[in-house]
Amino acid sequence: MKAVVITDFGAEPLLTDLPVPEPGPREVLVRLRAAALNPFDWKVADGALKGAVEHDFPLVMGSDGAGVVERVGAGVNLFRMGDTVYGQFMDVARGRGSYAEYALVSEDGKIARIPDNLPFTVAALPTASATAYQAIEAARLDTGQVVLVNGASGGVGQSAIQFAAHQGARVLATATPDVAARLRDLGAHETLDFTAAPVAEQVLAAHPEGIDAVLDLVSQPGDDGTAALAALLKPGGRLISTNHAADVEGLAAREIHGVNLANNPSRAELEALADLAAARKLRVTVDSEIPLAEAPAAVARARSGHSRGKTVILP
Repeated sequence: MKAVVITDFGAEPLLTDLPVPEPGPREVLVRLRAAALNPFDWKVADGALKGAVEHDFPLVMGSDGAGVVERVGAGVNLFRMGDTVYGQFMDVARGRGSYAEYALVSEDGKIARIPDNLPFTVAALPTASATAYQAIEAARLDTGQVVLVNGASGGVGQSAIQFAAHQGARVLATATPDVAARLRDLGAHETLDFTAAPVAEQVLAAHPEGIDAVLDLVSQPGDDGTAALAALLKPGGRLISTNHAADVEGLAAREIHGVNLANNPSRAELEALADLAAARKLRVTVDSEIPLAEAPAAVARARSGHSRGKTVILP
């Protein structure tokens, strides 16, 4: 099978041939029809999990994927040949990922069936939309409360806008002018051009009384920006960081609840996301669909700038 792999941490991704894997006990072999590119994919390739778990090289890149069950191993009860499924396929300890024609996953892994009316581009959902879903749940928003989505133009941000708006919150979203209209169409009530002035200053000018929650998809640990965003929150407010930039103890001293969120979707959440997408209550912008051979170049491009939608790879 064709697959995009790295041969060591920091190595350039390359397209190569690998044997089609055989499903072991309680494993499912999926013929992938789509995979989605996420920033986490190249962070792992650069060594984000080095020292935390073993890695087997050559390591197939990618996590998110969708396809058709090709074969099942002994003892599999939840899936059968011909089922259409999607989810997360990354297993670095075994060198597995989704930038390939085939992928193995445990039947108890992070996969779920796809509703009949959804295309295989549903592969764009598992990491970005599940992270957004969990983040907005952690924000515990009530109707009329104000939430800032910092870094709203990417896949996580676009889904978060929709989830927050569905809960009746007033959504502030950072965006450059060329994507502001798209974010408003998804449910953002106000858009803030982060290139025009510091985001915190713009929010404070419009909401001097403070806001209720911040979903920070941008700040890294130690960034000054995190403190500036936290200062916007009312007592009892919530700051959720997807980059582990929240100083949980420091925020608690100021009556702010900090959450460092790690993506870890359950099958039930994946099923819920697929149902929302099938009902057209969750929209994901797919900016480009590319063949597997172009995935290494797409990774290089994605590293260099702000995401405005998802890139879907078609093995």
